[in-house]
Amino acid sequence: QVELVDSGGGSVLAGGSLRLSCEVSGYNFDYGCMYWFRQVEGKEREGVAGIDNDGDVVYAYDVEGRFTISQDVVKNRVYLQMNNLKPEDTAMYYCALRLHYLCYRTTFAHPEVINKWGQGTQVSVSS
Repeated sequence: QVELVDSGGGSVLAGGSLRLSCEVSGYNFDYGCMYWFRQVEGKEREGVAGIDNDGDVVYAYDVEGRFTISQDVVKNRVYLQMNNLKPEDTAMYYCALRLHYLCYRTTFAHPEVINKWGQGTQVSVSS
């Protein structure tokens, strides 16, 4: 059974950095795509980054160049390094797994296709 445990959120000033971590169990990084999504209360959950088992990555346009997704298959972890954070990045961030070989930017707008979610970790950025 796949389980995802998110951590690493916190409160920072604009321009600061955070690294989110997702501990993965029950999945061997061999046939799916790992994503990070975020959600602001009252709004739809949206994807920000994805990485497949070959290490190919995809980003939402508003985070490209500031966020970096990576995975460590030995440690069974997926990371989201977030630099130059902005107040509009404030949200609950969720690690997610879709059991599909490739990552698509179009998946960012379709959280209903995600097979497994982490519990979320809160990121707050103040100006």
